[in-house]
Amino acid sequence: MSDWISRKVRRKFLDTFAAHGHEEVSSSSLVPANDPTLLFANAGMNQFKEHLHRQNAAGAFARLQLAEMRTRGGKHNDLENVGRTARHHTFFEMLATFLSATTSRPMPSGSPMSFFVTDYAIDPKRLVYTVHHSDDEARLLWKKVAGVGDDRVVGLGDKDNFWAMGEVGPCGPCSEIHYHQGDDVPCPEAAAGRACLGPACDCDRWIEIWNLVFMQFEQLPDRTRRPLPKPSVDTGMGLERLCAVLGGFRSNYETDLLRP
Repeated sequence: MSDWISRKVRRKFLDTFAAHGHEEVSSSSLVPANDPTLLFANAGMNQFKEHLHRQNAAGAFARLQLAEMRTRGGKHNDLENVGRTARHHTFFEMLATFLSATTSRPMPSGSPMSFFVTDYAIDPKRLVYTVHHSDDEARLLWKKVAGVGDDRVVGLGDKDNFWAMGEVGPCGPCSEIHYHQGDDVPCPEAAAGRACLGPACDCDRWIEIWNLVFMQFEQLPDRTRRPLPKPSVDTGMGLERLCAVLGGFRSNYETDLLRP
């Protein structure tokens, strides 16, 4: 492809958040350094995990952004979806921001809504927001920021809307933005005579394009959780998925990142 949409999308993301005071940092290695709990990096915050456990974390961690290289895992541990859907890959690129030392739920500077709707002219009527079913604060925040009603903010359980780095480590409830590709996209549920499950469905009618994790807890080996001394908001946008949406493709494999 001559225009290489992916380069423009990546650069636009980094420039947008730089204008809101986020420092650009480099992606860490796919093999985490000094972390025996992970075989491969499954989140951009892996390299910042130590900061989340320190009361007096360095101020430089306050606002960061990066284009991170990732292997699939973490929240869903959905490696089995690779090859089954048009949107899952073993390796992928996540455009991420971090905002630390937050005690409430602010939208990151340069919110996802303005990025999608203003900068990339995505139809806001195609966007649906999911939150953890217990997270009333996130639900109210989306209704205010996106100007939508209860029908566009969907409460889901731990499987879909609680993110954990692994068996141990930072975790917290998350909120996602899903893009509706259209009801003409095949859905196994619909093919079986049942209703599509919407953003909770495994079909390609719905694409999660942005995830906001409210990193509030540390999960311990005994599966209990304790509050983190440095809570944060960790956001991530899938580069391949957004490029597919902007290019009008129904499959990530048609984007300039993979098609050549």
